Amino acid sequence: MSEGLDALVAAAPYGRAEGVSPLVRRVLARNPSPFTYTGTGTYLVGRGDVAVIDPGPADPDHLQAILQATHGERIAAILITHTHLDHSPGAGPLRAATGAPVLGCAPLALADLGPRADEGFDPSYSPDRVLADGERIQGPGWTLAAVHTPGHTSNHLCFALAEEGALFTGDHVMGWSTTVVAPPDGDMAAYMSSLERLLARDDTVFYPTHGPPVTEPKRWVRHLLAHRRQREAQILAELAAGPRTIPSIVERLYAQVDRRLWGAAGRSVLAHLLDLEARGAVRRDDDERWSPA
Repeated sequence: MSEGLDALVAAAPYGRAEGVSPLVRRVLARNPSPFTYTGTGTYLVGRGDVAVIDPGPADPDHLQAILQATHGERIAAILITHTHLDHSPGAGPLRAATGAPVLGCAPLALADLGPRADEGFDPSYSPDRVLADGERIQGPGWTLAAVHTPGHTSNHLCFALAEEGALFTGDHVMGWSTTVVAPPDGDMAAYMSSLERLLARDDTVFYPTHGPPVTEPKRWVRHLLAHRRQREAQILAELAAGPRTIPSIVERLYAQVDRRLWGAAGRSVLAHLLDLEARGAVRRDDDERWSPA
């Protein structure tokens, strides 16, 4: 991890609930990394009857922190945004400890031998119910609605908290970093479409699973869309100079980025290329080289 992230980790409030808003608390898992920032933020929504969003990794200490934070309350539902290993494996142990149903995204398991840019997929995830787009879960004083946002993964959901105009964005939108879109399951066209969907909403704050709240959602989503379009233009400019491999594109476009993140960068470049190929803008010359169509 970088020196800056090390300092944030040293000061992070692991093992206890922090108040985020009148209806929302957050418990931070101790799983920091260049991809998870200071760790997985598990959100507790409501008082008395509580919804838990993204219980995080299979970490007994984090499970105990969630149970301690909700002592004297009832966990009414466990909601999952997507099935990466830093988000969903805690659902099973939390369900066993509380009897609460696991609700949210559809199960997903992929075999992918390429460089991973995330924590991998959770094969143990077994929801009691998959939530349809717009389906609502309610408790005393709170209402959460599922918002389908494929792209980072094909099964990704956000959850909208109507009473506070908030959106729990999982990994679809993060305030500290751009989101990794890693094929074969990650899809750049779907990701861009899901960003456009959020831009059309009227949420006043985003709560990502990693990093701080996003307090100007529309401005940040516009920035993310512009960043992806700029990256697409840069890739096309590279190909205009001659056939290129993904590693050569990464070396040029991510020269200032920590080399430990180049594997992730390569997956995002591939996602852009597959999107451009589907739109007829580029072609694959062979297993490694790409050119303008």
